[in-house]
Amino acid sequence: MLESDVASEAGLPILDPLYYLDNFELVLDWVRSRYDDVLNAEEKQFIDQFAELPQASRALFVRMVMRKGELFRRSKLHYDEIGDTAMAMQVLIDVAWVEEDPQLSLSELFDLLLKPELTTSFALTSTQKQLKKADLLASLAEQAEFQDADGGELVQAFSSWYANADEQVWRIKIKDLCHRLRLIFFGNSHQDWSEFVLSDLGIYQYESIDFSPEARGFQSRRDVDDYLALQSCRDTFDQCASIEEVDHVLSQVQELNISNAWIERRRHKLLFHIGQYAEKQQTWSLAETAYLASGYPGARQRCIRVLEKMGASAAALELLNQAIAAPESDAELQQLMRSAPRLNRKLGLQKPEKKAAIEIHTLHLELPYPSEDFYVEHVVREHLHQDDAPVFYVENALLNSLLGLLCWPAIFKALPGAFFHPFHRGPVDLSSEDFVQRRADDFAHCFALLESDVYRDRIRQTYAEKYGKQSPFVFWETLDEDLLEMALHCIPAHDLKHWFTRILSDIKSNRSGFPDLIQFYPEREAYQLIEVKGPGDKLQDNQLRLIEFCQQHALPISVCYLRWQEDAP
Repeated sequence: MLESDVASEAGLPILDPLYYLDNFELVLDWVRSRYDDVLNAEEKQFIDQFAELPQASRALFVRMVMRKGELFRRSKLHYDEIGDTAMAMQVLIDVAWVEEDPQLSLSELFDLLLKPELTTSFALTSTQKQLKKADLLASLAEQAEFQDADGGELVQAFSSWYANADEQVWRIKIKDLCHRLRLIFFGNSHQDWSEFVLSDLGIYQYESIDFSPEARGFQSRRDVDDYLALQSCRDTFDQCASIEEVDHVLSQVQELNISNAWIERRRHKLLFHIGQYAEKQQTWSLAETAYLASGYPGARQRCIRVLEKMGASAAALELLNQAIAAPESDAELQQLMRSAPRLNRKLGLQKPEKKAAIEIHTLHLELPYPSEDFYVEHVVREHLHQDDAPVFYVENALLNSLLGLLCWPAIFKALPGAFFHPFHRGPVDLSSEDFVQRRADDFAHCFALLESDVYRDRIRQTYAEKYGKQSPFVFWETLDEDLLEMALHCIPAHDLKHWFTRILSDIKSNRSGFPDLIQFYPEREAYQLIEVKGPGDKLQDNQLRLIEFCQQHALPISVCYLRWQEDAP
């Protein structure tokens, strides 16, 4: 089925047949105009040369770039808008971007061929014919004729199966270069060409940002090289099969000297993941090294636990006391205070005064066991729901969304280093320590609206104008107009200010952990948050912190414990 037919059946816009070429050329133009001083000679030459090729050849090249792998069969490269594939491909061969009939390794051939084709291409035993494709590859790889002198996989010309004139194999040779250009455009390796299509089809909508010339993810060629070096370490780490290999990766990551702040944050995150891996393997010294080198949230607390496991209780307590004196977050402090009594006891020291237990308002329900599949949150919602006191399942969606709608101008302010391409769900520095500080005046202006009814109009206006656009805070699929209006009517402005302040104080930790349900009381303009716990379920650490916060600021919250009646199955 043609792509246009798929879009039509799904009720989506019909794209120009060469939409993918237009998108690729947009990236090239964007990168050349904004990153000319960052590009190397090879990349510049490619961009200039690409523009001079015939349209059909440009389109075919982009098709291969956007597909998986480097090898392609002629019979699998047929596109109506391109026409004669062989003619378009010859231009790409002439400029040495594509290799014609390349030598293939055994595994590459297996990637290209279907199981029936493999069966006819090799002299297989009856047992081998019954094997799955992956098992057949392993079986053939063990045979001497497919191994080189050192026992490695042989690379040779496997050509018998496409000897007829209707089949050819081509290898694209500069896909890595195109991936680098994509990286420079997006500033990351996880976004790809599909972003354009999803945007063109209206599936994803993004806020329009007024980019300045300085709005770039990479300020120098060194930034690009540092990112690629770090990504190589990440890829190697993911493939590590032994702790010795992980130790080698750790050394490489430590040696990286990165000046770009957001790339450096990625390095600290990788160090944290290495520490987690080493900790699980009980390789304590390696875990300690990784955690101490990492500034990622939670690394210091994990290092204290590792030191304790190593028997270095004194060093653990020293680091713990330093952390308590200047905790990075409430989440870290909670864990530190949990470790403090144990460490002091091990060292024969006086235990710190135990913190008073949190008083929790609870609700206990005993209900019949449902006859159909269920979620306990929905069972409780249905039970508590009343016409004059409706209950909604919201979890993290509602309060985050209200913050996102009120503070949309602050969140999407085009500051240097925050946005540098048209497909940002949110600012790049959202998780950085100075995210709020850099926008202090903007957030203050938004919070000032809570002093009058103006905030309601601002939230409604943003909801109408920005509906469906990507946001790190707004949950469009949950927040319909009925829920929005009920929340604006029943949640007081001073409560919203407390909630918003808490989220922004530690966005990484405090965007989650909100209660499952909210019950509204429209007649008295009030509300109640309700965390639901099924049989055997306990409150998590982030939920305990939130309940304590609610107590400090007189915010209404309850925990509902559900148990099934005795006749439950």
